[in-house]
Order: sequence, then C-alpha cells, then structure tokens
Amino acid sequence: MSKYLQTLIKNVRKQLEAWLNEQQEIQHKELYRFLHSISGTAATIGFSEAGDMAQELMSHLKEHEERVWDKEELQSFLLPLISIIYYEEYSNVDEIIENKKEYEDKNLILLIDDDTALLMYLKDELEKEGWVVIAVADPDRAINSYYDLNPDCVVIDVHMKDKNGLDVLLQIKEKMKQHFIPTIMISVDKSKEIRMKSYKLGADDYIQKPLEMDEFIVRINRQLERKQAVDDVMLIDELTRVYNRKFLAQTYERLVSNLNRRYEPFCLVLVDLDHFKQVNDTYGHIVGDEVLATFADVVRRGLRINDTIIRFGGEEFIILLPETEANEAKLVIERILKEFSNTAFRFGDSKFYNSFSAGIHEVHPTQLELKRNIDIADGALYEAKQAGRNQVKVAAVNNVKYTKKPIHIGIIDDDPIIRTMLEDLISKSKFTDGFTLDIKTFKDGMEFMEAGWHLNNKDPYLLILDGMMPRMDGLEVLQKLRSLQYQERFTVMMLTSRKSEHDISRALQLGADDYITKPFKLLELETRLGHLIKRMK
Repeated sequence: MSKYLQTLIKNVRKQLEAWLNEQQEIQHKELYRFLHSISGTAATIGFSEAGDMAQELMSHLKEHEERVWDKEELQSFLLPLISIIYYEEYSNVDEIIENKKEYEDKNLILLIDDDTALLMYLKDELEKEGWVVIAVADPDRAINSYYDLNPDCVVIDVHMKDKNGLDVLLQIKEKMKQHFIPTIMISVDKSKEIRMKSYKLGADDYIQKPLEMDEFIVRINRQLERKQAVDDVMLIDELTRVYNRKFLAQTYERLVSNLNRRYEPFCLVLVDLDHFKQVNDTYGHIVGDEVLATFADVVRRGLRINDTIIRFGGEEFIILLPETEANEAKLVIERILKEFSNTAFRFGDSKFYNSFSAGIHEVHPTQLELKRNIDIADGALYEAKQAGRNQVKVAAVNNVKYTKKPIHIGIIDDDPIIRTMLEDLISKSKFTDGFTLDIKTFKDGMEFMEAGWHLNNKDPYLLILDGMMPRMDGLEVLQKLRSLQYQERFTVMMLTSRKSEHDISRALQLGADDYITKPFKLLELETRLGHLIKRMK
C-alpha cells in the first residue's frame, strides 16, 4: 500500500472517529466536503474504486441542503464507502472470493497449555494449514467447554503450572470415551515412563519438545485423517446408540419420496433436553452421558419399528415419524415425555429427574427443504421452552413461520470502520440465520459497561472486544465480565494487534474464548465467530 493511500485512509478514519465517536450531530455541508475531498484525492492516487463510490454518494446529495445527520443514518449512508476502504486496508478481496470454500468446513484444533507464548506461536503456525485453532490457557475452562467445542483434535501439554496435563487427558477421555477425538500430548519430558503413561491413559500420540513444526503438522494431519476415516464409516452415535446426523439426509429424502409419490404425510420432531447444561455442571458429564443414553433408550421403546431417532448434536435429537400427522405425533411424543420425566437418575445418595421440550412439524409438499423444515420445528421447540419447558408444541399447519432464538452481539471497538464492518458482516452471516439478532456497538469499554446492556436478560451474549481502547480497554472489560456470577453467558472474541503479545497472553489467562489479530480477513473472522456461535446454541 502506497504512503499516499495510507495517508488517505488515515485521514478518513480520523474524520469517521470524530463523527461516529464524538459528535452527536453532523452538518450536511461537512459530509459533502468530506465526500468531495475523497472523490478527488482517491482518483488522483489511483484508488479509483473509493473515488467512484464517493462520487456516487455525492450524486444523492444536494450541495447546499440545510440538514443535520445523526450517527446512525450517517453510518448507514457511508457503509458502501467504508466497506471499500476497509477491504483495501484489511483484505485481499479477490483472494477471499477465490478461496471462499476454504472457510466453510475447517477442522477444529484445541490447544491446551498455560504457556501463552507457545500457544500464540502454535496457533499462528497451525492456522497457516487452514485449520481453525482454539487456544486455551486455562485447563479447567478447556475441559468445561470440550463438549460444546467438539474439536477434531486436541493437543495438551503434559506439564502445566496449576494442572497436570495427564489429569486433563484423563478427564477428557472419561467424558468422551464413547467418541473418537484424537489427542496428542506434548512435553519436554524425555522419560519413557511419561510416554507410556500417556498412551495408557488414551493419548494417540506423544511429541517431545522442542517441536519440529513440519513434523508436528504432519502428525496432527495424520490424526485428522484417522478421525475422518472413522467418521465416514460410522452412522451410529457411540454414546446413545442411535443414528448420528450423517443418517439424516438419506432418511429424510426417502420420506420426501413417499410424500411425493403416495402423499404419505410424515412429521419431523426436534427434541432438546431441558436444562442439560445444568445437569452437566451439577452432576458432571459422566452423569450427563447417562441421562442422554437413558433418554435414547426411552425414545426407542416408545417408537414404532419404522420411526427413526437421530442425535442431531449435543442434547438435541431429531425424530422422523413416517405416515404420521401432527396430532398423532404429538400423542406419541407426549407419551415418551411422560415416561422420561418420571425416570429417576441417581447421584450419590440423591436423585433427580430430567425432562425435554419438543417441536413438531408436519412436512408438506409445498415446503420440502430439510433445513427450512428443521427451522420450523425449531420454532415450535422454542415456543415450548418459552412456555415453561417439559412440553410439546406443534408448528401451525397454515402458518409455517418459526420463532428464532435470540442472541445478543456486542461490538466494542473505538474504530468506527471496524464497528461498521463487523455489524454489517454479522447481520448478513449464514451462522446467525437461526437467531433473532440484537447487535449493539460501543466505542469503548466504559460506554459498554455503563450502558448495562449485558445485564438485562439471561440470553447468550457474544462480545467482540478490542484489546486497546481509551477509558477502559478490552482486558479490563474481560476481567469484569469473568468476575460476574453468570459469566458463562458471555462468549468473548478478542481483537488484538500483532505487537501486543503480552495482551494476548493476558486475555487467554482471563478466559477469552478466542482471539484474532489485526489485520484479518473477514471470512476468517466469520468462520471463527461461527464456531463460537455453535457453542452458544
């Protein structure tokens, strides 16, 4: 980027910061002069795209009009120009478009190590291979989020200050013993005893430090290939012994074929266990696994031979009921609910009960798309939860609208261009399709904390938090959030500078869920946010 272009972008950013961070009202003549200046300068230095856009925006304005702009309408009006400047500064658009498929289905690597300097280095190197890497410095936090992350490979350091890596391995293997998730131990320890103990506890590989990065990458890739091979031949969920989601498409297509040929109605039921996270947090994931397995057994006993139950993900299941209308399906699912909610689970000397909520959708020939029909059933499921859980709701036959789940997204950054672009990116992202979005932007940490917006309800929050801001920086905000009693509601993505390694290290120690360094590609950020959003569902 030429020094002239850098100067132009710097000046544009400075003006936008003044308007969108400070001024309450912007005079029309200021806006017109601003666009006029860009149109001339950008064309002169060869940045014709920005010059043309400034000229286009000017054509919608009258030079001597008497009016005042507020921040929101100014931001909306200038978005096309901001987008062009942002992409020029942060992205190679042609490269992103050309490689867009690379971002759609990446392997997820989980790194667990309290050495934050090593974490940052490994994260950077592994992401060059096209993998999504989540680096966690707090082993307990990694263990607690393991189910939700559902990684494709885990790398654990044996020697950590507050927790032995072998204990972490043992806890993870106990949680996921019904699933194949390869684990790799790394250590400076050369002893055969530690290697043997790692293997006996279930490690799939042991790599000695210092790491040879090319060999490290090959060995991770080998484990990913093993996992893919296992996944490809397995249609049964190891824990619950019901079908996994790989079986969904073919079963659904068979029912659609019967619907089209013989008009045999069928129902799609989406089931979600109530307060399941609370079960895991209170009694542990081993007991949680028992609840899931028992639920699957109860459902199997309550279904007919041609009915199908599929574990859709976590504690969510899909039940397909062929030759069944919605009123009949409701009777079947309510009977299963009654039996399951009366099933006692024991933990030590105490016992507890669990229930589920369900949404039913009778599929019609006018709407056969699988994703859309799942969304409709999900809307009915959401209504069941809102009505108090432990019940079954049917999507209205004549009105197939569905209620989306709410999610609150906060963008906290003193850079108005970043705020504007992230708001636009998230509002259009495929990862937020199933949600009702509440997006708020804040110019610094103090404004965010003083607004109290994050204190208003019990829904999940995704916060995109800049590390360096005036008045209160991102680390201070993160520290305050993690001190709250209900801090698990907040998923935090940190935006950092490559020059602030100390801040990245501190953010990981404070419990940031992920970080990305500026400058970044928008599709890379979108992919990372998508993984975080999946954990919040």
